[in-house]
Amino acid sequence: MRNQTFWKGPKAVLCSLALASALGGVGFAGAEHIEHLHDALALKMASADEGYSQTGFAPVVKKVLPTVVNISSSKVSKVPTEFFGQLPDDPMFRQFFGDDSNRRFRTPRQAPERREQGLGSGVVMTQDGYILTNNHVVDGASTVTVTLADKREFKAKVIGTDPKTDIAILKIDAANLPSITIADSSKVRVGDYALAVGDPFGVGQTVTMGIVSATGRSHLGIEDYEDFIQTDAPINPGNSGGALVNDRGELIGINTAIIAHGSEGNQGIGFAIPANMARNVMEQIVEHGKVTRAYLGIVPQDVTPDIAKQFGEKEARGALVADVSAGSPAQKSGLERGDIILDVNGKPVADSNELRMTISMMAPDSDAKLKVLRNGSEREIEVKLDAMPTERASKSADKSDNSANGALSGVSVDNLDAQSASDLGLSPNTKGVVVTNVDPSSEAAEAGLRRGDVIQEVNRQPVKNTFDFERAMRSSKDKPLLLVNRNGSTMYLTA
Repeated sequence: MRNQTFWKGPKAVLCSLALASALGGVGFAGAEHIEHLHDALALKMASADEGYSQTGFAPVVKKVLPTVVNISSSKVSKVPTEFFGQLPDDPMFRQFFGDDSNRRFRTPRQAPERREQGLGSGVVMTQDGYILTNNHVVDGASTVTVTLADKREFKAKVIGTDPKTDIAILKIDAANLPSITIADSSKVRVGDYALAVGDPFGVGQTVTMGIVSATGRSHLGIEDYEDFIQTDAPINPGNSGGALVNDRGELIGINTAIIAHGSEGNQGIGFAIPANMARNVMEQIVEHGKVTRAYLGIVPQDVTPDIAKQFGEKEARGALVADVSAGSPAQKSGLERGDIILDVNGKPVADSNELRMTISMMAPDSDAKLKVLRNGSEREIEVKLDAMPTERASKSADKSDNSANGALSGVSVDNLDAQSASDLGLSPNTKGVVVTNVDPSSEAAEAGLRRGDVIQEVNRQPVKNTFDFERAMRSSKDKPLLLVNRNGSTMYLTA
């Protein structure tokens, strides 16, 4: 009987037979009913198993795993050593061997070599063997070995790197490799599923799951250009350079960093370089051998609610032009200090970092159509971008300067003369008042004002001397908007 096979246990079988003997035909009918019940339950279990496999990530992982590789690198470094021994600093030795005995009798020892090993992950981008990983995985490596998911090993060549975004491109001599599908990372949303695939701690391919916790993360001090996707999918050492994919198995980012707060393990705060940025860097390296970024020539800063209010805006949006470099594309196009850039080529600009990232992703000599807010009116300005100068000091408004609170107090100023301007590295023709002292406990200090800053405007009105400054401050009914010149670069503060 089928019910005997289904229920297995002998006690269940005896009970079933006893029930059938006691009830006659009714008992056999009950047995037949149990058989039908068994078939129904078996069908439901099969359906449940099938449904589980459809809702799980196994099909996605099966597609992605072959495209993620292990990367091991090694480099040889010299271990610094002292000279072999020192003779005792004793008058007896100096009597026999002279005052320079230590110099004469010290013999340099051959500096020993130390081989350092590194582990990371990478993603196969093309069938002919181009692999994308982090720069820090292969930085300074003398040899790089790539191990595919099928355990084949290849010596890899570093085609190029971009330390500013922590991207490196490798090439192995292989064909018909499984390559990953790339998603448009600009469409990634907070709350989307995210799978991190890599080789943490060198234990082998590993997949972890989470969600996208945030997008556009910046000001972390990890890289020069930051537009990270943040995820809580566990990322551990060795995951660097691995894939962050969506629930369709498409690449949305390259895992690159974690915040661990003293621990080397995962804390649920991981960062990935967006796929769009990584692909842009890769294409430039493969096609041109280097990365060339566009250059606008301004110092942008975020528009805080206080700054927006001073500019007559209800909403804190866009990027404020704090300074314009002489001879730059921005100056040539007519962009002015105090303009607020609202969008670039029709794409809204949320803050200064988004503007910086948008421009950096564009090609030199391309045109950028800017929507600019000037004195309460919107206008269009077209800029012919240039190539980023290779030797250019990076000037950016300190983010802390945007957090001004309260009135200007605890600040002493003096007239700026030609000698003072020269001492501060400014043009002798610079006009304004120089800050001679800032009380460290004052709100002005908290706002970011420093000794040596030159205040050139108060509430968009020029300040030439202390008289102008005091008059402007007296007439200010709210937090004054200050234009501050620091080391030749200007920025706005609300203090």
